[in-house]
Amino acid sequence: MTAEIDIYGVYVPTLLALMVLALPLSVVVRRLLAWCGVYSFVWHRGLFDVALYVILLGVLSSTSHWWLP
Repeated sequence: MTAEIDIYGVYVPTLLALMVLALPLSVVVRRLLAWCGVYSFVWHRGLFDVALYVILLGVLSSTSHWWLP
C-alpha cells in the first residue's frame, strides 16, 4: 500500500481514502442485510455494523494494491 494519494495536489493518507470508500459500501451492505432479514439473527446491531465496517475496510486495504496506482 502506498503512503499517500494525490488528489488535485492534496496528499491524502491511503487509509483515510479507503475509510471514506468503505463507508458508502458499508451502508449498501447494511441495507441489503436488513432487506434480507439477517438482522433478526444478530444480538447487537451496532457491534455487528462496526465489525462489518472493519471487515470491509480490511478487504479494501488488502486488495488496494491491485487497483491503486
